[in-house]
Amino acid sequence: MHIFRTKKSSDIGQQTEQLALNFLQKQGLSFVAQNYRCRQGEIDLIMHDKSTLVFVEVRYRKTATYGNSAESITLKKQQKIIFAAQHYLCQAKFSSTPACRFDVVAIYPSGETKSSLQFDWIKNAFDGN
Repeated sequence: MHIFRTKKSSDIGQQTEQLALNFLQKQGLSFVAQNYRCRQGEIDLIMHDKSTLVFVEVRYRKTATYGNSAESITLKKQQKIIFAAQHYLCQAKFSSTPACRFDVVAIYPSGETKSSLQFDWIKNAFDGN
């Protein structure tokens, strides 16, 4: 059984971001923005966790053969996410810079049939400094 109705990676990416968004909202976070892009990077989801602004990278892996989803976030990818977050903060023109953190939501098939998904929410997955 296929979890996703398509094999097109961009469609799977959109679907996994929507699943992550729904998951985080069930955990009490509120939606701010999705797919924020600037020249140097992109942020999949921006959420509020109470007074903290959370920049979320969503990762999906259909198999753990090459490592889990969270392990695929290289230092270079982290730097791109941090740059995009700094860009967002400048563009949003907050009266004072909010507390921020970088989370990862890793999604992967679970169970022997791999017909369901498991979510690993890693808070403070990397440092933005």
